[in-house]
Amino acid sequence: MSEAADAAPRAAFYGDDFTGSVDALLQFARAGWSGRLFVGLPDDDALREAAATVDVVGIAGIARSLPREALDAEVRPALTALAALHPPLVQYKACSTADSSPDVGSIGRVIEIARDVVGDGPVPLLFAQPDFGRYTVFGHHFAAEDGVVHRLDRQPTMSTHPSTPMTESDLARHLSRQTALPIDGIPFTRYTSSAAVTAALVDSPAAATVLDAADAAHLALVGRAIAALEAPVFAVGSGGLSLAVATARPGRESPPPAATPARGPVLAVSGSRSTQTRRQMDAAADAGWLVETLPLDAAGRDAAIARTITALGAGRSVAFRSDDLRLDDADPLHALARAGADIVAAVLDAGAATRVIVCGGDTSSRITTLLGVRSLSIAANPVGNIVLLRAHADDPAVDGVKLLLKGGQVGGVDLFDDVRRLGESEAGSR
Repeated sequence: MSEAADAAPRAAFYGDDFTGSVDALLQFARAGWSGRLFVGLPDDDALREAAATVDVVGIAGIARSLPREALDAEVRPALTALAALHPPLVQYKACSTADSSPDVGSIGRVIEIARDVVGDGPVPLLFAQPDFGRYTVFGHHFAAEDGVVHRLDRQPTMSTHPSTPMTESDLARHLSRQTALPIDGIPFTRYTSSAAVTAALVDSPAAATVLDAADAAHLALVGRAIAALEAPVFAVGSGGLSLAVATARPGRESPPPAATPARGPVLAVSGSRSTQTRRQMDAAADAGWLVETLPLDAAGRDAAIARTITALGAGRSVAFRSDDLRLDDADPLHALARAGADIVAAVLDAGAATRVIVCGGDTSSRITTLLGVRSLSIAANPVGNIVLLRAHADDPAVDGVKLLLKGGQVGGVDLFDDVRRLGESEAGSR
């Protein structure tokens, strides 16, 4: 026990999707915590090695998109492996819009599994992430879109989500539909001190408790309250929870730099069909990038790879879009990821680029896996929640490459060219 405790990380987390896992890693890093994010469940030796060298260990998973009956096979082994590292806190990193349902990505079912694996202590639930436009007040959740804050059940995107439409803004009611366990809440009006919130969590008859947060001060207080709970603690929440916990006990690392020493052109591949990614592609073309449609057939791919390597060799950045493709394949997501991974692998083998942008949450996870990336760490945080990651892989052509993995709606219109310019002399001041 003492040997394991000596090597224990300060926290561990399982992320219910890939880009969300990256966000959790970033929020811990902002408070000075070093971290390592594994792509899927690693072996025990890799986990223990990471736990001995970093503050927080994460596993990027896929639970958000899984049916309820598949959650046990996905989540239980990951939580078991993380709990075996003896961290004071195990977080289930959920989306900041709490999207889940009784049948898909059920957070209620996850809580049931975690209470069996980690322990039956109080489970804090914190979905708020104020700097990302996510707020919880009197248990009701709000999310911004296009600069306007909406109640969750009226938010244009989440209220009409194709697989997990959010029809309830009261998070305790929303999650109670997913489990027979009692779910309660603590409103911010009871936040007289962090000790008061800790006591309320301990004294609550509920199995899990929704916590309010509308600003950074709320996050800081909640973080101190959670840190004071008896370990081990299992908690569910967004990157706001990660930041709250880490801020309560800041680490020794410096915040991630705004840029890396990387130079040269950038390659981007996209499986996203979002309007924002489309705008980003159009802006890249206007900035002089070679922008083409992602070729799904082998012959078209070979020709595209040759053109890409030539363009990159001449200093011109290249992007492949998919929003204009007709997807008739039986598994279109796999087809997009396979095509994108083949192009990225060929470019890296040729040494033609050292920075790669991958658009689309599911596409990011699949391409990263196909490239043989075992784990990721933060290389730079250019702006906001945008992160450049350092890949760790057995393949020397892939190991060390800088990856920007982004959801379809993430980033400003000029994101692609902003990343390209990060290698220029003025990047550090951006």
